[in-house]
Amino acid sequence: METIAINTEFIKLDALLKYAALVGTGGEAKIAIAEGMVKVNGEVCTMRGKKIRPGDTVEFDRFSLQVTAE
Repeated sequence: METIAINTEFIKLDALLKYAALVGTGGEAKIAIAEGMVKVNGEVCTMRGKKIRPGDTVEFDRFSLQVTAE
């Protein structure tokens, strides 16, 4: 599991996928999320605007991210 630090209260799910370089564009993030390919805290999430906060875990493809505060 990889750790990724954010310096804000939260980051939206689609922005996190781009920030972590798991997708190349916002369009790719939108498609991946809409198709149910992303899990937040173990549950499939199809809301691209979902607020991800420190302590949350995001899974996509073969990657698992633990979000922490910077």
